[in-house]
Amino acid sequence: MRIAVYAGSFDPITNGHVDLMERAAKLFELCIVAVLVNVKKQSLFSAEERIDLIQQVTAHMPNIQVDQFPGLLVDYLKKKQAYVIVRGVRTLGDFEMEMQLAALNRALFSSAETIFLPTRPEYAHLSSSMIKEISGYGGDITGFVPRPVAKALAYKHKQNQ
Repeated sequence: MRIAVYAGSFDPITNGHVDLMERAAKLFELCIVAVLVNVKKQSLFSAEERIDLIQQVTAHMPNIQVDQFPGLLVDYLKKKQAYVIVRGVRTLGDFEMEMQLAALNRALFSSAETIFLPTRPEYAHLSSSMIKEISGYGGDITGFVPRPVAKALAYKHKQNQ
């Protein structure tokens, strides 16, 4: 079985992320969306909340599995017997950074291959950090994130006031 892993913090998941998940699901028999648990990073949503949101918005894709992992992505790949990493690239800067990460991952796990999917132009401006900032100021994010995510962000910001 061809298994791909699309890893990230997904804090929160955006329409750009969902688009990449849909595209990866068409290319691989199983695509694992792996939520990075990084205790050094302050996340708005807990890993469990992020997993729940991703499961809600990917429910229409039967070959998407959502999981979480701490530590190195290559260790997670080995554990799952996966050899393909899916990464989205929005800009030339993203591509340069992703090329470095791909080389490092390959050095750590020689069987790992990284597949780059260019972001569709309509999502190239989206980033989770920008979405959090816009929503934190009460801006309209409905065109940038799935509906459950917009609701969850509104609720989070209301809680934090």
